[in-house]
Amino acid sequence: MPPFTIAQVNAMPLSDFVAAFGDVAEHSPWVAEAAEKARPFSDREDMIAAFAAVIQAADRARQRDLLLAHPDLAGRAAIAGELTADSRREQAGAGLDRLTPEEFARFSELNAAYRARHGIPFILAVRGATKNEIIAACAARTPNDPDEELRTAIAQVCRIVRFRLEDRVRG
Repeated sequence: MPPFTIAQVNAMPLSDFVAAFGDVAEHSPWVAEAAEKARPFSDREDMIAAFAAVIQAADRARQRDLLLAHPDLAGRAAIAGELTADSRREQAGAGLDRLTPEEFARFSELNAAYRARHGIPFILAVRGATKNEIIAACAARTPNDPDEELRTAIAQVCRIVRFRLEDRVRG
């Protein structure tokens, strides 16, 4: 499907809008359902801002559920082929589908330590990052304060949503 124009986005019935954008926030169509209420969007940036505003305005429990809907980077879901198409493409673009056994072990160790400390998966918008940069970011963020890390993870989700909307809507 080619990218939509903002006019096409604004003209979509709710069901089509959610079908087209309900998955940009991982397994959380409620984000698109709420962002849709901000239509008509003046442009793609306005649409991206509406999605980010919904995520940032959600209560802590809803934000946590959104974070928990994300897979571990290079984790079990990737091995089992259970990633969404967007996540699979993003992780592959960062080389996470081509890890050595040592790199995979390091990712597994870091993911477990991060999740044990923060209770959520490590989330990073991996587009443009290398596997070594992702490993370094996870190691650096694991000791962070859990409240700070929740805010950082939400900001990263907003970046992921931005990238996905940029792929689907013409600028």
